[in-house]
Amino acid sequence: MEKKKLLVFSDTHGGIAALKTVFSWAKDRTPPDDAICAAAFLGDGIADLQTAANATGFFCEWNLVSGNNDYGYSIPGTMVLDFCGRRFFMCHGHRHNNYGDYHTLISAAQAAEADVVLFGHSHVPFMKIINGILLINPGSIARPRSRLGATFAVIECIENEMPAIEFFGISAHGVIHKIKI
Repeated sequence: MEKKKLLVFSDTHGGIAALKTVFSWAKDRTPPDDAICAAAFLGDGIADLQTAANATGFFCEWNLVSGNNDYGYSIPGTMVLDFCGRRFFMCHGHRHNNYGDYHTLISAAQAAEADVVLFGHSHVPFMKIINGILLINPGSIARPRSRLGATFAVIECIENEMPAIEFFGISAHGVIHKIKI
């Protein structure tokens, strides 16, 4: 059975130091069982990615959507990602009214025949299954708006199984730790 891990993050907003912390952590995961092979960036900070990746040497399969603050880039606002037997609908969320009413996100996922939605914009980590669709917001690693502080997620997919989602926090001293949302 194929098993893969996807790093999911959003809303870096120039927080390159925090992004470098996450990329260094991701790079140091132990292959093959714990290695992250792909990343999903959900917008607002596209300019930060290349700088942090070059500084840390973390390179993988990149899947990117633009956010409402990503000016001057020809990156789409939505994307469908087929990853390890799952279909993900990715968006930043600013065009999908994600502040408590998830109807537009669910409709977009259904139209894309996706069973998971990855979105950002609110800077608040979130995970819930609604109408059979798994909704995941990793929060923000640079400008958090929740009591949990800076956050991101890792999704482990094994073909024909429900994905396992882990959320991580980043302390003020750059220490990454598992959190519950």
